[in-house]
Amino acid sequence: MLNKVVIVGGGTAGWMTASYLKAAFGDRINVTLVESGHVGAVGVGEATFSDIRHFFEFLGLKEKDWMPACNATYKLAVRFENWREKGHYFYHPFEQMRSVNGFPLTDWWLQQGPTDRFDKDCFVMPSVIDAGLSPRRLDGTLIDQPFDEGADEMQGLTMSEHQGKTQFPYAYQFEAALLAKYLTKYSVERGVKHIVDDVQQVNLDDRGWISGVTTAEHGDISGDLYIDCTGFRALLINKALDEPFISYADTLPNDSAVALQVPMDMEKRGIMPCTTATAQDAGWIWTIPLMGRVGTGYVYAKDYLSPEDAERTLREFVGPAAADVNANHIKMRIGRSRNSWVNNCVAVGLSSGFVEPLESTGIFFIHHAIEQIAKNFPNEDWNPNQRVLYNRSIAHVMDGIREFLVLHYVAAKRQDTQYWRDTKTRAIPDSLAERLEMWKTQVPDSESIFPYYHGLPAYSYMCVLLGMGGIEMKPSPALALSDPAAAEREFAAIRDKTRRLTETLPKAYEYFAQHH
Repeated sequence: MLNKVVIVGGGTAGWMTASYLKAAFGDRINVTLVESGHVGAVGVGEATFSDIRHFFEFLGLKEKDWMPACNATYKLAVRFENWREKGHYFYHPFEQMRSVNGFPLTDWWLQQGPTDRFDKDCFVMPSVIDAGLSPRRLDGTLIDQPFDEGADEMQGLTMSEHQGKTQFPYAYQFEAALLAKYLTKYSVERGVKHIVDDVQQVNLDDRGWISGVTTAEHGDISGDLYIDCTGFRALLINKALDEPFISYADTLPNDSAVALQVPMDMEKRGIMPCTTATAQDAGWIWTIPLMGRVGTGYVYAKDYLSPEDAERTLREFVGPAAADVNANHIKMRIGRSRNSWVNNCVAVGLSSGFVEPLESTGIFFIHHAIEQIAKNFPNEDWNPNQRVLYNRSIAHVMDGIREFLVLHYVAAKRQDTQYWRDTKTRAIPDSLAERLEMWKTQVPDSESIFPYYHGLPAYSYMCVLLGMGGIEMKPSPALALSDPAAAEREFAAIRDKTRRLTETLPKAYEYFAQHH
């Protein structure tokens, strides 16, 4: 039986993988994690999809167990600022899209929207976020949603199996380094062997499979399955096994970032429960509020902006609080390995692939990959079909997210710099071009978006198209013949619920100050 797993590389990817595999297989599997004491983590992946809660559920962890240790906060949406024009903003929330007479409420909004704000007319969360509120009350009870928290029949499903069945109202924001530290303790307590050492060589046998890794102080370490969590270095999958890397740079040119971790008085500042993406002259700046600090960074394309100018812009954006904070400059490798499972090696995290962090996909990619490893874990016959299924699933997720992120730039109305003008003439995936033509006359639905699981439902596409403003959207012609009364009642119900929640929910900081 194959049961010896060697994970090369730590950080969030390595320790999420180690903890998940131990939770899945217990003592029936031997896991060794080797990480260097000298290689720092990239550390931009602090915001998540709402599906990440399934990871913590699988490990048997409650929010009270891990959130305080990771300075974590809630994320109810992504807030996009200045993508349409300076001063404009909209939300892409974690909230189930309502339907009326078989049409999504956004379609009715195009026909007869009460205001010019699709997000506040069609969803509750944008107003909750604007008020800086928590989705949980001080006693811990969750905001009322069409969602049964902790339902037994939903436990143990993978993210793809959950999609369409539920929409949890929030994701998390946390310090990635603190989560890795927390999961290190969790994993070691459950039997993971932790070795801090530098891998000097990856050894291959006559077939080209990995036979072991040679470390500086612990010598040779061998296993059955090797998991590459070495980040952009891709020490095993790309360097040792020479698996080709497929670049996405032709459609997603942002290849650099500069990040700051800015200590702040969050009680005074308040916590806006969302991740903000603020468009800039040559990219965009993320803002992630945590307990005790704000994580922020400028994602940009080096062809349009120098690292020095990017750092200066970021510091000016943050203000005086950033004056003495060290900047972390990051070169991003945008794209994916052609195959993320080759022979007896699986790449997880940045070694597998990465797109820019615009929709907080980095942690999602890790979570999805380790779910698929557990689902397709090999035995002695190394059935090649398992590798095929795994690689197909990873490629679909990466390629689907690529399309979704490209859509942001194509759909953005902003054209005030060369960077933004070029987003309208740059090549886009052929399949996205075809879909865009359909969406101009029929809003996105599950049949017209990227056809394979990639973590994003159709309403996410609607939010981007309606919010960015660069592509004219039209309501379905059938709505002109439909009675609008039911849609009007739904818009009114959202207004009533929004008013009720904003009057009764606590401030986000107040909630976390009590529970941390």
